[in-house]
Order: sequence, then C-alpha cells, then structure tokens
Amino acid sequence: MLRVQREGGQVGLAMVFPQDEFPFTPESVRHRWEQELVDPGVDCFVVTDIDESVAGFAALRGDEFLHFGTALATWGSGLAGRAHDEVLARWAGEGLRRAWLRVFEGNLRARRFYERRGWEPTGERTRSGFAPHPVLLTYAITFTPNADSA
Repeated sequence: MLRVQREGGQVGLAMVFPQDEFPFTPESVRHRWEQELVDPGVDCFVVTDIDESVAGFAALRGDEFLHFGTALATWGSGLAGRAHDEVLARWAGEGLRRAWLRVFEGNLRARRFYERRGWEPTGERTRSGFAPHPVLLTYAITFTPNADSA
C-alpha cells in the first residue's frame, strides 16, 4: 500500500506537493497508515488486481471517504471506478445515505473523478496539515441505500 500511495502521490499530487520542495517521506505515510490500521473507527481495504498484487487502497471513517488511490499502472483501466463503486455499495448496504471526502483543490484529476461519480463540492475549505498546507475542498454525495437494508 505504501508503494502504491507514494508512486501515485508523486505523480498525481506533484502540482500540490512539488517533490523537489515537499517530497513524500515513506515514514510519514507509514506512520499514518499504522495509526489507521489499528483504529477501530477506520475501515481499511486493499484493492488487488488479477494476480492478487496490491493495486490500490481505500480507508473509511464513519461517513468519510478518508483515503483512496490506485496504482499508477492501473490508471485509466477502470479499476478506480470499480473500487469506488464497491465502497459506495458497502455504505449503501449499511444504510448510509450521505458521505463526504476532502480533495486537494489543485488535484484536478481527482476532482474530475469524484464529480463524474456524483460527488458535489460543499463549499467548505480547509488546509492540509502537510507543508505547503494546500487547500482541501470538501465534497459530499447522497445515495440510496440498498433495498435489503431498508
């Protein structure tokens, strides 16, 4: 998961965190994942490809889509869309009606990805705790729970 996140972040977030000035450190990413993996309030998932190698990850905290990403080699393959839809199906199956996430303002690729899938900006803006403290935009989605959960 660390490799997938680091590689994707270095490419996908280069405009937000220029790697020559603000490089991703494996230690900071590892520390965050270690905390979240033992947190009973966080559900972590690994996305695998056909040969069972790690191809992505997702983490949920309550109604928050906390982390999501797929391996660079899978970009454009549809894997991210399928994994995203599985997360929403899980929430719907649990009866959740609304979820939210934060995405970096400068991460236009991710914003387009979420917007195409029905996420809408709420207007809420915060700043990342990581230098250079870029703006995070909050998005939300409302969906219909599965009939089985009603």
